[in-house]
Amino acid sequence: MTARRPCPPAPGPLEDYATHFDPLFHSLAQRHHFRTYLAGLLAPRDRPKTLTALAGAEPLVEAQTAPVQQLQFFLSESCWDADLITMRTLQLRGDDSLTASDADGVLVIDHTGDRKDGYATDHEARQYLGSVGKVDNGIVAVTTLWANEQRYYPLHVAPYTPESRLADGKKDPAFRSKP
Repeated sequence: MTARRPCPPAPGPLEDYATHFDPLFHSLAQRHHFRTYLAGLLAPRDRPKTLTALAGAEPLVEAQTAPVQQLQFFLSESCWDADLITMRTLQLRGDDSLTASDADGVLVIDHTGDRKDGYATDHEARQYLGSVGKVDNGIVAVTTLWANEQRYYPLHVAPYTPESRLADGKKDPAFRSKP
């Protein structure tokens, strides 16, 4: 069997994570586009995480360029098994002592949005709300909690402040993408 050709590395610590998925892809191109996709999803971006932003391209202007089209092909047409990726992700989370479940329970990380009318409440804006599955006016909070068969209790809650609620928008030093 021929040795696999090396893949251009993902930025920073993502490369260590991405290598765990390499056996699930058949070609160098798939491994490369998986790294591009991971970096697009997990790295901070100035723009919403659209396909062009995931590929690091300018919307409209570069939408038809090769990197965007190649990522589109990888996500929609390329032959790879999303269930195997999910299983590997769960295995990695289970192997990590910080995220693994045990006899005492499991750590849950949740991104929850609630509809709100008006703009009188802090952190309220038009944004994606998972509870309704679309962009609507509301508040989003990212929470961690510990759960087992008998109970669950919150560990941390952090409200998300969208750029429209900050004085300088995305350029404001307090702006962060959702953790």
